[in-house]
Amino acid sequence: MDTGESGRRLIDGRFELVAPLGSGGMGTVWRARDIALHREVALKEVRPPDPATAAAQPGLTDQLRERAVREARALARLAHPHVVTIHHIVEPAEGADGHPWIVMELVRGGSLHDRLASGPLPLAEVLRLGLDLLSALRAAHAEGILHRDVKPANVLLRPDGSAVLTDFGIAALHGSTGLTATGVLIGSPEYIAPERVRGEEGLAASDLWSLGMLLYVAAEGVHPLRRATSLATVVAVLDDPIPVPVRSGPLGSVLERLLVRDPAARPDGARLERLLRDASTALGAGPGAGSGAAPVAGPAVPAPYGQYGPPTLPAPPPFGPGPSPYAVTTAPLPLAPAPRRRPALIGAALAAVLAAGAVGLVQWLPDGTAGSRDDAKGGSITGPTATATATATATATATATATATTVAAAPSTGPKPNTPKAGAARGSLLTPENIRIALEAFKQQTGTTTFVDLKVYDGYVLASIPTGPGAETVDAWQYRDGAAKRTGPDGTVKDGEPLIDMAAVDWDALPGLLEQSKKDLGVPNPTSRYVIVEPWMMDQVPCMRPYLSDEYGRGGYVLAGIDGKVKKVVPS
Repeated sequence: MDTGESGRRLIDGRFELVAPLGSGGMGTVWRARDIALHREVALKEVRPPDPATAAAQPGLTDQLRERAVREARALARLAHPHVVTIHHIVEPAEGADGHPWIVMELVRGGSLHDRLASGPLPLAEVLRLGLDLLSALRAAHAEGILHRDVKPANVLLRPDGSAVLTDFGIAALHGSTGLTATGVLIGSPEYIAPERVRGEEGLAASDLWSLGMLLYVAAEGVHPLRRATSLATVVAVLDDPIPVPVRSGPLGSVLERLLVRDPAARPDGARLERLLRDASTALGAGPGAGSGAAPVAGPAVPAPYGQYGPPTLPAPPPFGPGPSPYAVTTAPLPLAPAPRRRPALIGAALAAVLAAGAVGLVQWLPDGTAGSRDDAKGGSITGPTATATATATATATATATATATTVAAAPSTGPKPNTPKAGAARGSLLTPENIRIALEAFKQQTGTTTFVDLKVYDGYVLASIPTGPGAETVDAWQYRDGAAKRTGPDGTVKDGEPLIDMAAVDWDALPGLLEQSKKDLGVPNPTSRYVIVEPWMMDQVPCMRPYLSDEYGRGGYVLAGIDGKVKKVVPS
């Protein structure tokens, strides 16, 4: 082994290893000194896996080597101020043992993941962050490179606050051979775009979804779709409504336009840049400019060892796994079933979810407990958590009320919403009687009970309904508090997918199906439950899928026909 004058290990006769910065499944990142140019750099050592792992996955060692080289080449093509700079790559000789080393700039600041451990960012910083990262992604996309893993741990912050995108290790290069096995999920579950879960690749819009989710977390301080397990999170990415942002100010409308399940409906890079700049202008013109988020308890101090964090790592906060780009890897996950589109505009329908779910959101914070799915949990909460919960609930309620007022005041060319009637649904909507009341309310407004899909929660119902007989376009509707209301466009009807007459579903079988689901999934006391009715992705046959989970993250879903007969049980 070569050593320098200081006795430290030398790589390629030039790079003197000083200290490890962090490690993970793809190796170790070192702080090093380039003795030729007298500067500090970061070296990524791509170690082969341990013998047991290598034996269990033949070819993994070669795959990791090729991935490392591909990352270096991808990054080297991007001479951009918001993309980490690659200086050099050290490859082992042909046929020789060893592994590659990637030599890159040492960014003297912490990761965004570390920074968010102190709380959400001020809104002005979030908007600057969004513009920095968007410019990096647009440069990458122009070179035919998709990042596929945009998340806080892969964003470094320079001392001046500017952002640097790194870790293109699973980036997709146009025309390159894929390095991942068919049928596995690549990327972090919290930030992966829903179409990627469904197996659709090659879309720049997917990176923009991930960016939108990152900005949501940075502004709101919580991840809207993170659940207790990775599989539950993937299901949420596909299925669950995204709560309306409550502290994002003018960024909120941008997030609502960006975080839609249909990638074709998202703004492209150029349009998104204009929206972010307009939001920045609006923030600067409004009262309290630049203070879109509450102050945090002391800013994070940039790490003296660079971007990768210390070898001893804290527990992951609620916005995603891993405190540094290379400290934690994401295990491949099986693909989850693909639901149809979800409403593009959330609207006032989630006011109850924001208010009632504030306790659950606060309990996702790193206090040693797991959070629930959508509903607030009972029990006694005292101290700082109780204060935070009360504040979050008040904020959510006030914002949701303002949102509902805005929606009600806005002019509409569509049908007028119902007003609550004496016969409106009362209590949980997950009963045959109340579901039929909701369907009748939808029918009064649209003239039909034949929908693309239907989602029934305890507190509200969401439906995707064609805009007319034989129409290809679809609107999103909600039923809440006895009223049916259109909330916005919801894409188009996909070829080959049948519409479902929701009145023909055997709703009388639902109570028994829910009880059977509790037994089959081992969840006697679910804290979250909802039912989806839509064509099953594998055979396009209409189905009912109850989803249940408890406060420990146990649960899953049951696949049943619209007659209520169970076909398959899928625990998480």
